[in-house]
Amino acid sequence: MTSVHVDPDPFTGVLDEAIAEGAEALFLAQRPDGVFDYSQDNLTSTLGTVGALAALHHADPAGSADLIAAGAGWLRRTQNADGGWAMVPGLASEAGTTAVASAVLHLVDPGGSAAQVASGQHWMAEHGGLEAIPHPEVVAWCRQYYGFVGWLAPEDMRRFPLELALWPGLYRRLFDLRLPMVSALGLAQVRHKPLNPVQRALARLAEPNALKVVRQVYEHEGSTGAWCENAWVTGLVCTGLARAGLAPDMVEAAVRWFRRTMHPDGWWQTGPLDAAWTMYAVRGLTEVGYAADPRLTASAELFVRLQQHRPFLAFGCPPGYWGWAGTEGWPSTLETGEILSVLCRLPGDQQADAIARGVEWLTRVQDTRGSWGLCVRNTKVANSGPCPMTTVQAVDALLDAGVPADDRRVRRALRWLASAQLPDGAFESVWYRHHTMATAAVLETFVRVGRADDATARRAVAWLERARLADGSWGDGAGAPGTVEETGYAISALLAAGADPAGLRSGVDWLLRRREPGGGWPWEAVHEYVRFVSRYANPAFAQGMALRALGRYRDAIRPSATTS
Repeated sequence: MTSVHVDPDPFTGVLDEAIAEGAEALFLAQRPDGVFDYSQDNLTSTLGTVGALAALHHADPAGSADLIAAGAGWLRRTQNADGGWAMVPGLASEAGTTAVASAVLHLVDPGGSAAQVASGQHWMAEHGGLEAIPHPEVVAWCRQYYGFVGWLAPEDMRRFPLELALWPGLYRRLFDLRLPMVSALGLAQVRHKPLNPVQRALARLAEPNALKVVRQVYEHEGSTGAWCENAWVTGLVCTGLARAGLAPDMVEAAVRWFRRTMHPDGWWQTGPLDAAWTMYAVRGLTEVGYAADPRLTASAELFVRLQQHRPFLAFGCPPGYWGWAGTEGWPSTLETGEILSVLCRLPGDQQADAIARGVEWLTRVQDTRGSWGLCVRNTKVANSGPCPMTTVQAVDALLDAGVPADDRRVRRALRWLASAQLPDGAFESVWYRHHTMATAAVLETFVRVGRADDATARRAVAWLERARLADGSWGDGAGAPGTVEETGYAISALLAAGADPAGLRSGVDWLLRRREPGGGWPWEAVHEYVRFVSRYANPAFAQGMALRALGRYRDAIRPSATTS
């Protein structure tokens, strides 16, 4: 018996060409150190600039007057014609970003920016004001800025209950990723916000614990002056500490960091995403046959190098995780799960220890209910608590590492996922635009563990089929136009679930038509920076999702046959 390869459909040649060109377009973004770098056009941040300007105004107004003037000028130049701002300049105006941008311009340059401030506030009024922002956390940050400029009285600013720092475990679960920012701003409120005697007394008792949280993160990251390598986060922390008159060493270090990191045009970035770009690029390449490509050796070494081997004390996280940026970044289940899956797909044994440590980390931070959030175990905070998509990313990583489908960790996660399905069959995601990608991801995981016939999986399939647009693509499932990211995810999941490839041909054709000169695909802002409020794009994610879908479709229509 001789095995021969049969191509019954010449369309596979078209797919081969698109995949090869797409892969080479991805490799063009790879640096010698293995990072797939998309920083040139994707780190400009209105929020980062706002955070930096507020911090410099409170911490060093005279010494940093040049930076403040440059940042204010950039904000004026990047205001949209409708009067609003977006987190990433050029996108549609967003309420949260517009609120803080107009407030900080009034704070640092009330005379020279009066017209821009008025226009921004007019946009806010037309869109319902702060009350229309669909995220209480964002409203709380905005109210802080409104208080800084006198648009709100101090007593009307949301109070951050610093006394909760007296119970560190509870404090982490209630605020998780926001702990450094809440702590710093809460320290300032003890001095500037009217409190009753009991609140003030308890807050004073809690001050050492709150300040300890801020310093733990500062020192974990090497005492560089940045928190999370992010100007928005660093700005909130520095503003709080400066207004509180505390920790002058950290405040001064932050001012120096802002000076080092301002772009010559007057803006500050959101923070590097080296791991987040690279994991999606490599995942897409491994899915279409490039796992053994020697160019990925540097990326595998990068992932091993980026794993962190110290506990992240402020969040109560054990060692063994990855973050979205560098070797001292904040812990993330999302990156840890995706990078583990990638390492398991790459040849060689250099990553065996890293995989084992990552599996242990995921095991230790799984919630008691079976889900995973971003990093703090058992938190319920809306923007980083239990998430269906993060949960399946963790489950997939465990499965890739050899954990059996009937393992207790997997079974608990699947039970929680079934309970989290929405009535219409869709799933939510904290970090990706609703609802297509989360629904596709959960479906694929259920199929993978042999539960394609479960009601959960069947309802997810039905939702994805209903959500397909007339041109064959997928958007968010709520009427938005199709994107490469969502279309690629949906096609991949439906193929995994056994869908007839012929029924998905229109989506594949749509992906092929979207190719750009040189073989890549356009990207869209489908990643949630702040859920429901601000979004950003990850170009590597778009390329990886397109490659995954085309590769799976090619495999589905190119069966092997045997002849004697």
